Amino acid sequence: MINLSTNYMGIPLRNPIIVGSSNLVNDISMLKKLEEAGAGAIVYKSLFEEQIHLESIQMEDEMNEYTDRNAEMGSLFPKLQHAGPEEYLINLRAAKKQLSIPLFASLNCIYQETWLEYAELIERTGVDGLELNFFAVPRDFETDGKSIEDNQVDLLHAVKSRVSIPVSVKLSPFYANPLHLISRLDLAGANGFVLFNRLFEPDINTEEMKHTSPFNLSHDGDGRLAIRYAGLLFENVKGTICSSTGIYNGNDVIKMLLAGADCVQIVSTLYKNKPEHITTILAEIENWMKAHKFESIEEFKGLLSRKNTHNPYIYKRAQYIDILMGAEEVQKKYLTV
Repeated sequence: MINLSTNYMGIPLRNPIIVGSSNLVNDISMLKKLEEAGAGAIVYKSLFEEQIHLESIQMEDEMNEYTDRNAEMGSLFPKLQHAGPEEYLINLRAAKKQLSIPLFASLNCIYQETWLEYAELIERTGVDGLELNFFAVPRDFETDGKSIEDNQVDLLHAVKSRVSIPVSVKLSPFYANPLHLISRLDLAGANGFVLFNRLFEPDINTEEMKHTSPFNLSHDGDGRLAIRYAGLLFENVKGTICSSTGIYNGNDVIKMLLAGADCVQIVSTLYKNKPEHITTILAEIENWMKAHKFESIEEFKGLLSRKNTHNPYIYKRAQYIDILMGAEEVQKKYLTV
């Protein structure tokens, strides 16, 4: 009997497939489809403080569009205020009631006060855990890397002091030494690490000479950095490891587990292959485990981590991996005329 169960942030999952935060999960009917397809857990769409601010400003502009058009009229509309995160919280509660698998919330804010306020409000919805979506895009030349990291560690400390549900951090790879930051966050009480988030970055249309915002789906091979860091972190941190980005099929999931991940988050493959693809991924994992005579994930998790690998150079000298892994054979294959 194949056992696909695993653990994330101390919460048992029926399998390692977590549906990551995206617009897919905004619809209740889609949530049910993802659960029925076999998802082990779901991360609800992130609550962004910046989006709340933008909506509030737009509402204020619309309410005051015809203000003071003449001496007899102050405003056409009653004085109303934006509801803040209330709509998000209502939808989150509804989603939690519909699911029998764990549901995690995701949060990204600007100010510490808002991080804490929203984290407490989210906990009251009954979700199983909270994902802090950390990313920093400095726009000045004065902010140094240490101050960014210190701020994120302090934020985690503060949030952990306010909520009792498990808290994970979702990080980008753009730190001078991600391992050092992760070790600090681990000591600060992070229950899990999601590696890595995808930043939506603008492109440029050269014909029209303007910025564009393409849909930022991952591609085959994008998961290699997550493989590396899962392998480096295995049994070196207390928090559980969740790999993300570039995970499209069962083979991709198996790679992450062999490196040392406890679970994975998938999004892009669901946009391209529909929710039913989760069933296919799980079948591929089960077939591989049967072929290799593994009955549980614990039997092979981390077998190819830094701790367990027999090749000391795989993780130590990544910049020379082309030499170590036999790049000459690759060159012969593609460059031979």
